[in-house]
Amino acid sequence: MEEQQAEAKSGMTRDKVRLSTDQVAHERQRQSLFLSRSRVLQQIQNAKSATHRQMLELALADLDAQITRLG
Repeated sequence: MEEQQAEAKSGMTRDKVRLSTDQVAHERQRQSLFLSRSRVLQQIQNAKSATHRQMLELALADLDAQITRLG
């Protein structure tokens, strides 16, 4: 009896932890945006040309906006 209750509880816990397909896609997109943001920041630090730096800063602003919209 106790084993069944423990299994039932652990099953409920596992179900709560499972993410829906939409949630998984949302999290992947979010992680991808943060990874892109990190790369752009690194490129800004290494940029020699002011024009290139400006382009990267615009890209960074766009990524920040996308991250904000995504939540």
